[in-house]
Amino acid sequence: MATNSKSSALSRNIELISQSDQGGRPDGVQIMVHRGYAYIGHIFSNGFTVMDVRDAKHPKAVNFIPAFGHNWNVHLQTHEDLLLVVDEYNFYANPKFAHEENYYGQSVEESIKQAGGEHILGKRGVDYSAGMRVYDISKPDQPREIGRMEIDGYGFHRIWYVGGRYAYVSAQLRGFTDHIFMIVDMTDPTRPEEVSRWWLPGMRSGAGEQPTWGKGDRVALHHAIVAKDIAYGAWRDGGLTLLDVSDAAKPKLLAHHNWHPPFGGGTHVAIPLNDRVPEPKDYVIVADEAIADNCADQVKYTWVIDVRDKTNPVNIATCPTPSEKDYCSEGGHFGPHNLHENRPGSFQSSDIIFGTYQNAGVRVFDIRNPYRPEEVAFYVPSTSLEHWVDTRPNRPRVLHSADVFVDAQGIMYVTDFNAGLHILEFKGA
Repeated sequence: MATNSKSSALSRNIELISQSDQGGRPDGVQIMVHRGYAYIGHIFSNGFTVMDVRDAKHPKAVNFIPAFGHNWNVHLQTHEDLLLVVDEYNFYANPKFAHEENYYGQSVEESIKQAGGEHILGKRGVDYSAGMRVYDISKPDQPREIGRMEIDGYGFHRIWYVGGRYAYVSAQLRGFTDHIFMIVDMTDPTRPEEVSRWWLPGMRSGAGEQPTWGKGDRVALHHAIVAKDIAYGAWRDGGLTLLDVSDAAKPKLLAHHNWHPPFGGGTHVAIPLNDRVPEPKDYVIVADEAIADNCADQVKYTWVIDVRDKTNPVNIATCPTPSEKDYCSEGGHFGPHNLHENRPGSFQSSDIIFGTYQNAGVRVFDIRNPYRPEEVAFYVPSTSLEHWVDTRPNRPRVLHSADVFVDAQGIMYVTDFNAGLHILEFKGA
């Protein structure tokens, strides 16, 4: 383990190329790097930033697109000349939801009820909008809005779109307890249209369905990643689903697998790996998000799950938990958040896995032996934060590495809730 004297960062087999405050908006969540430009969704600054990263040593913020009203644009997707950006009410910015337990400890629907009802959000279409926006990025530094999709609810949370006819989204609709799965037709990007929706039993409150999960749980689709006509969905406290989406109009459940309880829940992202050679086997790497300070919601894990039988997923291993420090006592969240998603055009590997671990920075795992994953590299940025933008009261001032994107050349782009963009080079195992 090495200490970088410039930044007081901890690192192993990863070197810092550059760091940026993203044009004075150092809060970031999802990041897409496309044609030499980074598109970064913000969690507190309410909008998204475009950065020129063609020179990784000297990244430059070149544009900022503000969100509508009280929205956030935390997640986004790029493909060719299109940028898809979520339009969702920013619950973090409302004092009624400023404490994390009000957001994670129950469904969005129940949180709104307890806070006093839907009127506290304002008026949809005036104070916030719900759905997604589509931008033309043929001029990469000048996104131009060309389309919108409105839904009756509070917005999309995350999107999977890698081209083709369909986008796959998590949608918070009125009449449902929380985010569900939706397929959207992108044939005309100026007018995206819903094709179908799917949810776990108990989520359709408007039709009288009753929750089947425990009190204090939040069952909600964070998002689904689609490979070979199967959508791998991460449902927070609802675990993992495999849906056959070969008929987009009629998604079909193949398996629902949940290890919570006894484990802590928070299933956040599921990355299918189905191109392993020379012994093709199907695995999915699943990260359970840590959502409470000081490990109060248990230590969470990144799992290796065998999905050769699509009707019977089996957990076979976990990636090593960072242990060079006592991160549970550091304050804030310790544990997995996002994984690099092996998107077409980016760095793709079924052996090397990149994941953010919040106050433990970014981690790299070698899973060539899926039964014995090994940590081969990590980078923990400096805890010295000069510009604090988190609007929530009494939050511990610690870093929170949020998302990682690895480009085709192996350069890592890591966002943080407060510490800006870190561009890193993985030096290999």
